Amino acid sequence: MYRLGIDLGGTNIVAGVIDEKYKIVAKASCKTNVPRPESEICDSMTEVALKAIEKAKITIDDVKSVGIGVPGAVNPKTGVIEYSANLFFDNWEVVKMMEERLNKKVLIENDANAAALGEYLAGSAKGAKNAVAITLGTGVGGGIIIDGKIYSGSNFAGAELGHMVIVKDGKQCACGRRGCWETYASASGLIALTKEKILSEKLEFSYMFKLCKGDINKVDGRTAFDAMRDGDTTAKAVVDEYISYLACGLVNIINIFQPDVLCVGGGISNEGEALLAPLHTIVERERYTKYNDKQTVICKCTLGNDAGIIGAAYLD
Repeated sequence: MYRLGIDLGGTNIVAGVIDEKYKIVAKASCKTNVPRPESEICDSMTEVALKAIEKAKITIDDVKSVGIGVPGAVNPKTGVIEYSANLFFDNWEVVKMMEERLNKKVLIENDANAAALGEYLAGSAKGAKNAVAITLGTGVGGGIIIDGKIYSGSNFAGAELGHMVIVKDGKQCACGRRGCWETYASASGLIALTKEKILSEKLEFSYMFKLCKGDINKVDGRTAFDAMRDGDTTAKAVVDEYISYLACGLVNIINIFQPDVLCVGGGISNEGEALLAPLHTIVERERYTKYNDKQTVICKCTLGNDAGIIGAAYLD
């Protein structure tokens, strides 16, 4: 039997047919186009799901179940999306609506949790007993796997790792607190830091400013890393500061959970050793368990955007 996973994002809806070896047989996608009524988004998910099934050359009868990964506060027991800022919905009975359309068992989970499960089943955390997956994007997404199961707390709102404070009374976070990890360690945080450093220099002498062709709005998560590789000392200072923030949160997570694997995903993870090597150095220095033979392996997530689809498909 096959399973079907749906990644319901604020920008795109992606559906994938997954086989019993956790391989994606076929995918289909469309734009989410929010804000829209709940029924219209359910119609789009159904259309994309059926298109993926058609591309896989199977029928809906060959699909055991459907899983949906959603950004926001999700209650897997009730099948309700309680709140999702990216989708502009509160208390959406998405499971009920999708089961009516597909006539299949439907399960939901937070998208970061689904991605962590995907990495655990088929990616960089495969073979681990306990794992944590971090995604560096607009925010910092986190998923925790303990004894092979998603850990989301007693109210299904756990694993919001991006909202631990690493700088007391620091920068304002969208969640309402100050100094949250995601404010400093997300791609958005890196972009903001890069812009700050560029504007603190004389622009005509700033290599990072030249690299974004004189338009501060073109700064992205690669700007500082690219400039650093070209010998820009200010860019290296940006990268070093950013990595120090990222490492602070990772050490906290390791000290609390001691997972077998901690995998890092998102576009910034593509910087490879320019990111991972200094991270390892800081973690080695600051982690609590310095002399234990078994240490957490820090690595890059390997499944990319497919992790959430695979994890959603195999929700139980």
